[in-house]
This record gives sequence, structure tokens and C-alpha cells, in this order.
Amino acid sequence: MWINFNQITDNARLWVYQASRPLAPDEVTSVEQALQSALNGWAAHGHPLLSSARVVENRFVLVAVDENHALPSGCSIDASVHFLQAIGKQLSVDFFDRSVAYVAADGSVQTLTLPQIKTAVAEGILTPETTVFNNLIAQKAELINWKVKAGDTWLKRYFKHVVA
Repeated sequence: MWINFNQITDNARLWVYQASRPLAPDEVTSVEQALQSALNGWAAHGHPLLSSARVVENRFVLVAVDENHALPSGCSIDASVHFLQAIGKQLSVDFFDRSVAYVAADGSVQTLTLPQIKTAVAEGILTPETTVFNNLIAQKAELINWKVKAGDTWLKRYFKHVVA
């Protein structure tokens, strides 16, 4: 059962999927409509899952499920992955991109592939103060800590050799 994202409990389990490119406004609408339809029928062992989804920053898909209502199973989680794979195929976008997303000086969301990180640090594009997205958060309430300084994440190892 789909509900509005603002209505799902803060302790809802959360998955963050990152698009490999910015989504156009009509694509955001398409993704949200497709997920609403898919989540309306989402179930675990025949029990409907109380869930929601939204697209944020034209780049991230947030999928949440209220585990107090019913627990998702491995099969239902796999089904949600398949929902996003199908939507991604339709839009020619990869929602399983593990590149580093950061907020650029102009306020836009940019990505760095893993091989680009060292160069971005050396060129001052990525600094310990750069805001990055922590897509490892696991509950809706953690969205408050979703944007963090790069120096407070696993990226800190890249700043050890930078001379100030």
C-alpha cells in the first residue's frame, strides 16, 4: 500500500537509489507514478507493505517501508529492485550507480566515479568540507544526516595526503 512520503513513519526502513544522471522534471513524474503503482501492490508473503517513494534533487529515489506494519522479505526487496531496474531501462538511467554524489559550488548535484576521486581532491573540486550524500542511511529519520561533509565519510582517506 502506497502512502504519501510525508506520512510514512520516521523509523521506516529506507533505501536510497542514485540515478546515473539528473532526471528531467517529466522523468521525475514518471518515476514517482511508476513507483506509486508498483508499491500499491508491493507485498511480502501476501501481506501488503505500507510504503512510499519519492525522487529528491532530480537524482535520488527514496523508497521507504513501514516495518511496524509488515516486514519486507528478501523476495519483496528483490521485487523493489526489479521495479527500479525496469523503470531505469525505460528511461535509460542506472539507479544503481555507486559513484560519489556531491554538491558543487553552484548548488547542483554532481558525481565522481571512483577513479576520478583522487584527481578531484588534487584539483580542489572535492575537499573535506564538500557536501556529499551519505546513501547508506537506513531509516527515513536519517535523512536529516543525509548530506554530510566529505571529510566525515569514507572519503576522508583521500584527504590525508593533501597539503593545505
